[in-house]
Amino acid sequence: MNSISLKNKTCAVIPFFNEENKIKEVVNRSLQYVDLVIAVNDGSSDKSENIISGNDKVRLINLSRNFGKGFALKTGLQKAVEYNYQFAFTLDADMQHPPEYIPYFLDAVKGNDLVIGNRLNLMSNMPFHRKLSNLLTSKILSVKCKQKIKDSQCGYRLFRLSSVKNILPDEAGFEAESEMIVRAALNKLKIGFVDIPSIYADEVSKMKAFKTIIGFTKILLKKY
Repeated sequence: MNSISLKNKTCAVIPFFNEENKIKEVVNRSLQYVDLVIAVNDGSSDKSENIISGNDKVRLINLSRNFGKGFALKTGLQKAVEYNYQFAFTLDADMQHPPEYIPYFLDAVKGNDLVIGNRLNLMSNMPFHRKLSNLLTSKILSVKCKQKIKDSQCGYRLFRLSSVKNILPDEAGFEAESEMIVRAALNKLKIGFVDIPSIYADEVSKMKAFKTIIGFTKILLKKY
């Protein structure tokens, strides 16, 4: 079964927080490859919501405040299960995750339950502190999970939804992405990787370093 025939079984979950400059582009480009976009508005105060409302291929979920990326991802994935999709992508709304790579993920999902984008083979554009952080956390998670985790911080992922209920995160922040990897490993799910480019422009990261480090440490020490 090729990636084209999987389109009607696949949706994209795109959490966003104040992304009015990019949200329309990432939604429209994603819809070339998926049947539906579930856009989770994580308490935005700009015009992001208005820019994508009215599209019959977009289901907009408005959260009452900024809960965090992990909470938004969990909300969107639960909705994807409710809609009976077989697969769900998660993409960032700032265009760091080019939707044109979606077919590569769909090819890689054969035999896997979770496919994660791997930027570490194509990271010439990644800022040095991001490279260092990613390499370190990926190595630490590889030990925790007892398998090779090539890129622990990449949020560009494809989930087989029949398996997702066991790996939904408890954490609400960015650390939820690491938590889902740990849960997947503990549940003996098969994890694959697809090489993608690292794309960084002039956007300001919403990730707070100290808070994220605390959250990641919590994931490492948590007993599941």
